[in-house]
Amino acid sequence: MRAFVLRARAAPTDSRQLLAAVGHGSHSEVLAHTLMNAIFVAQSHRSDVVVFLVLESTRDFSRTVRFDAAEIAAMGGFHEQALLAKVARALDTAVGMGKDEERLVEPGISVRTTSFEKLVGELARDFQLYILDKKAAAFASSSLKENACFLLTITSPCPEEFQQPETARAKFISLGPRMLFASQCVVLIHNELDLRES
Repeated sequence: MRAFVLRARAAPTDSRQLLAAVGHGSHSEVLAHTLMNAIFVAQSHRSDVVVFLVLESTRDFSRTVRFDAAEIAAMGGFHEQALLAKVARALDTAVGMGKDEERLVEPGISVRTTSFEKLVGELARDFQLYILDKKAAAFASSSLKENACFLLTITSPCPEEFQQPETARAKFISLGPRMLFASQCVVLIHNELDLRES
């Protein structure tokens, strides 16, 4: 199983604000791009991937939207607007939720009012965590656990955003010397893992 966590500190948890932020400061379009590259391949989709989008610009609780590729029935299209519509629907579903609650949005998509730190602490029980850092050992030469979870931010690598106890056991890997978008990192990670499995 491959898991990706995208931490979006500036992404609003209000659906209207999220959709209005496309192309602006919080760059909510990167959520869609990352989701697209994590789940879809030509003529199909991956069934061994879970994506967590953590939106943190809120008046109450962060929202974590989970996409389980194996259980998703339909995404409504392979484009930015359709994917952001799924995220917006999850945010609307979360209206009125208390702290650490979870609701099913539709098959394969759920939303939780939980923090990035708590989510990562939970994932660390079942996955080896990886953080991207251009100063670390090259990804291609790194050994990986079977269940790998990659922690990303809107612009990655950004290891200083992951300095907390929950990530103490995370390993650092590098995809190269340049700063990349999270959506680009996902493609490189998938490609390397696909090559190892082939």
